[in-house]
Amino acid sequence: MSVLTACSAGPSTRPVIAVKGEENQPVDQSALAGPQPVPPLSQYRTDSLGWSPCNEQMKDRLGADAPQGDQTYECARMTVVLDPPGRPGRGTLGLALMRVGTGKSALVVVNDPGGEPGTMKAARLAAALPKEILSTYTIIGVDRRGTGRSDGMSCVPPATRSQLVEYDPAEAEQSSLVVAAGDAAQECVLDLEGRLTAFDSWRAAADLERLRDYLGTDRLNAIGLGEGSRVLTTYAQRYPNRIGRVVLDGAPDPALDQAGVLESRAAASEAAFEAFARDCKIRGCALANPREDVQALLTQLRSGRLRGEYVDLTPGSALNAILTGLADRSRWPQLADALVKARAGDGSGLFSLLDPLVNDLDENPPRFDAGLIIGCNDTATRIPPDRVKALTADWQGKYAMFGALFARKLLQCTPFPAPKAEKLDPLKSAPPIVVLSTANDVSTPASGTEHTAQRLPGSALIGWQGSGHGALTKSGCATTAVRDYLIDAKVPSNGTVCPP
Repeated sequence: MSVLTACSAGPSTRPVIAVKGEENQPVDQSALAGPQPVPPLSQYRTDSLGWSPCNEQMKDRLGADAPQGDQTYECARMTVVLDPPGRPGRGTLGLALMRVGTGKSALVVVNDPGGEPGTMKAARLAAALPKEILSTYTIIGVDRRGTGRSDGMSCVPPATRSQLVEYDPAEAEQSSLVVAAGDAAQECVLDLEGRLTAFDSWRAAADLERLRDYLGTDRLNAIGLGEGSRVLTTYAQRYPNRIGRVVLDGAPDPALDQAGVLESRAAASEAAFEAFARDCKIRGCALANPREDVQALLTQLRSGRLRGEYVDLTPGSALNAILTGLADRSRWPQLADALVKARAGDGSGLFSLLDPLVNDLDENPPRFDAGLIIGCNDTATRIPPDRVKALTADWQGKYAMFGALFARKLLQCTPFPAPKAEKLDPLKSAPPIVVLSTANDVSTPASGTEHTAQRLPGSALIGWQGSGHGALTKSGCATTAVRDYLIDAKVPSNGTVCPP
């Protein structure tokens, strides 16, 4: 491993604003000034929630690729305050929790809202992390509000959801996509009513504070994956004196608006596809020329879509399936096989990648809805259709395969009400936070993760030169560094680079 010179963020131009601490009381961050050590571990209260065995339930949810081994899962529900903007402090919501491991300290896992529910992601992490972590910690997965088996969301009509996923981004006319986005927003507003804007990272951070209180610990130890990192950075700003040992595996860029984020994702997706193509060639996979083969498949689908049960295979849905496959490095061989089968008229491989996005599977609601609503509530950016059309042409020229797809995604938030921005003072001091970036991360590009690290005082950035979404358990080098930090309080050198 080599060490690079660390960068630091420039001075903030935002006004100093008090943040809220325990029970919504202001926290004086001047009391937290200066470097802080890695917090000591403390025992969590094991019986504060109604935990009960849920092995069979979890295995059913995890499906055919459930982790092998003798893991024992327990599940619980926790009630939190809904706290919609129009009715602050009012309403309640149920969150689903899962725990696994024998450790005396708690380690909470928060995932992307549009990804696998946190309880399931935590189960997979537990099976792949070094065993010592599970004897030091009990891993607690959270289905964040609006996802999985928490009081979730499935408000977009199936036909509208299909339209949004199937739309061919290369189409010159986008009026049908504008209408579909409007239908999705209208139905979700009607279905969720005053609760709609309560599904965001700001309130998810408050949910973690309630969980910390239930667990009876002074500080929250946690792993944030992708957009789950936004919840933890928000938590750190809202409750700076409650930060424990925290790992961020991929993080959204705090300096970019939605257009900037989506353009960076388009660029990262092109790079990830090139890495996939190189891997294909090395393995001798059945794709003769991956990029040309995908373009040929898209042309083929424009002549005739492949019918599916929940969504049809079109150029748009095929690209969405490819992005899902690219995000998981371990599924690249499966993605290559799925593309070969699709060229032969068999869409089953790509449909299997799309199913969790659009279908209610094993009582897990479609991930599309939570990803859409929480994503739109986490950004104030609303871009008019004419501007999106211009950006589509621009990005299509810059990022041939994925540029138009990401540009059209800008239309999805336009009909939703823009959120009121919550004011937060940047952290002045914090215990060391370990931040992992992945060179070709299709969901949280490395540049954005690096910007997040620059804004966290005392952070230690580890850059994995790999591809996919997330480095933890994918990179042995990054995983070992996380193990040493979580167990031995050993902070890695900022700027450490891990080989692909």
